Amino acid sequence: MRPSTVAGSGRPCQTGGVRTEARPAETAAPRPPGRRRTVRRILRALGVLCILGALAISAGLAWQLWGTGLVVTRRAQADLRARLEPRIGTRTPAEAGRDRRVHVPGQGIAILRIPRIDLDVVVVEGTDAASLAKGPGHYPDTAYPWQDHGRVGIAGHRTTYGAPFWSLDRLRPGDRIVLATEYGTFTYRVVRTAITPPSGILPNGRFVLDQTRDPTLVLTTCNPRFSAAQRLIVFAERVGD
Repeated sequence: MRPSTVAGSGRPCQTGGVRTEARPAETAAPRPPGRRRTVRRILRALGVLCILGALAISAGLAWQLWGTGLVVTRRAQADLRARLEPRIGTRTPAEAGRDRRVHVPGQGIAILRIPRIDLDVVVVEGTDAASLAKGPGHYPDTAYPWQDHGRVGIAGHRTTYGAPFWSLDRLRPGDRIVLATEYGTFTYRVVRTAITPPSGILPNGRFVLDQTRDPTLVLTTCNPRFSAAQRLIVFAERVGD
């Protein structure tokens, strides 16, 4: 007899082999096209909602950081200017020496004008957070513009609350700075700029706010923008006396 084989039986054949037939792989039933489209639409909608939510949160944070501060500062500046501007130059520096009034934090004491950066802003007394929210603040332990000696120190925000000192880095030696006060208007000329650590210590070991024999001025702000890692300092001396 001829050797026989049993196809697909799985039994041993006389030739010593087992012959099997490949079975088709089992696969899940395909989803209907309509269901796949619905799932894609849902996922796409969720993605859009996530993006819109992130944008809304970012916008809210930006408004809290810049928007609300800008509104507060603009209102404060308008009120301060209305009170101070009519009194500019109505008294003399000599009268200031006899004036026993105490300048309280947040009170407007001068109008700061810097032509180079188109700045025209009211300076308030004090460098506490509430005062600086209104505008640049006068360091209480430094001289006043109407005094004939000493250093006037003024600090200002660079990125928030109206960012009055945003462009302070554009100042160059020779640029004019004007302080208009009740006791007269005083002009300064920029001498130099410097970058210091937050402690305000200069390379020569002196402090930025150390007093001087002649009438001088320093403006201070954070550096670089959006960072408090350093301080940008502008030094100026009074001219025209």
